Amino acid sequence: MECSKTANGIKISGVRDLDLGETLDCGQSFRWKRNDNGSFSGVAFNRAVTMDLIGTDLYIDNAPMEDYDLWYNYLDLQLDYGKIRNDISKLHPVLKEASAYAPGIRILRQEPWEALCTFIISQNNNIKRIKGIVERLCENFGEKLPEGEYTFPTAEKLSVLSAEDLAPIRAGFRSKYIIDGAQKVSSGEVNLNICYDLPYDDARQELMKIKGVGTKVADCTLLFGFHRVDAFPLDVWMKRAMEKLFPTMSPEDFGEYAGIAQQYIFHYSRMNPDIFE
Repeated sequence: MECSKTANGIKISGVRDLDLGETLDCGQSFRWKRNDNGSFSGVAFNRAVTMDLIGTDLYIDNAPMEDYDLWYNYLDLQLDYGKIRNDISKLHPVLKEASAYAPGIRILRQEPWEALCTFIISQNNNIKRIKGIVERLCENFGEKLPEGEYTFPTAEKLSVLSAEDLAPIRAGFRSKYIIDGAQKVSSGEVNLNICYDLPYDDARQELMKIKGVGTKVADCTLLFGFHRVDAFPLDVWMKRAMEKLFPTMSPEDFGEYAGIAQQYIFHYSRMNPDIFE
């Protein structure tokens, strides 16, 4: 891949196995909005940009050249998803079909605290409502950027608040979990940095020190915030999919890229609810 400067930002040429809609709007991140022309605008790592993929050219407006590595890593462009799809397709015919259904999904490398906090918010929730809560959280407690968007509030900023202070974001019972997470992360009681390298079960237990964080939220955080692609989050959709489509398999059977397989299955199941009838 090559990166070049444009009048509005940067262009990354030679991008393959990426669909912005499938990646940015599939339930792993909640700060991206689809524009009328098919591009996506959002905020990540305190930067507001607009992404548009034309053929194999990815345009990232409002991004300076020095941010190339950041966006290259964020979109996980270094990983060969074509080879991974080919390998995991051999595991089961349905997985072959699911991976071919949305071959442009990539696992975003998100900021860990944001991933943790947004998946706390995701509990017993739907994507539209999660996006609304996250947007209100940022508008009320983030910092305003020159583009008019807002940063994601830091754990330190939220740690000094009460659940009542979060009333404007309308997160309900989740507010007390957000505050508990912010306090434990900012104090160091929960060390996010070690979750990159800890044995998987230990990393999960580290996150589960936070009230309201069970295995599903921990697994989502590890997959989308730490790029632990062996994670296999099981929500309602995935439990139904496993029972219906993979009754003889367990998450461990999907191997080192189980998290990528999970995203193919999750998206395929969510977009084809009739398979459960």
